Amino acid sequence: MQLSNKFYRGDKIVIASHNEGKINEFKTLLADYNLQIVTSNDVGINDVKETGKSFQENSLIKVKSIPNKYIAISDDSGLSVNSLGGKPGIYSSRFQKNCGGWFEAMERIYSDVKAKKNKDFSAKFICCLSIKLSENHIYSYSGEIEGKIIWPPKGKNGFGYDPFFIPNGYDLTFAEMNHSDKILIDHRSVALKKLIKLHLSDS
Repeated sequence: MQLSNKFYRGDKIVIASHNEGKINEFKTLLADYNLQIVTSNDVGINDVKETGKSFQENSLIKVKSIPNKYIAISDDSGLSVNSLGGKPGIYSSRFQKNCGGWFEAMERIYSDVKAKKNKDFSAKFICCLSIKLSENHIYSYSGEIEGKIIWPPKGKNGFGYDPFFIPNGYDLTFAEMNHSDKILIDHRSVALKKLIKLHLSDS
């Protein structure tokens, strides 16, 4: 019997994203579950505007963009720098576009923190994942990983702000780690483990 809050091995899952970095992470993280992974592009859905005021709201906007005949998973995530009041936060991607690129955005953030009296470089990556199993069954889960930002950025793996962030307990930035190791400890993985535990049926 198909339960309304479950999905099953072999199911088709739409990743509600056009971000190749995120899509590749999802494909790797979900590889063990024998799912058919497709993307927004594969089902003819254009990128949507992120008009929400939180990671969860943006995540829900994305997942609801996928037609109800599909099971869909979406992600909204970003870097939150403590001494900047949590910025860039939900505007992480838009901020880098306004700065002219990821490197320029990292340079600007680091400079802004350096100008503060306390010079607190602590930060965290935040992720909210949503899954839509049907029109009336949508669930959201969050994941966070604490760390600090560094200058200069280091590493060629990963994407986005990964070269800029060292998670607590490690000496390497996300972008210096083997990508297969990084995605098992990052904010997206934390949220996805919650989602899998509650919604993937073992039957």
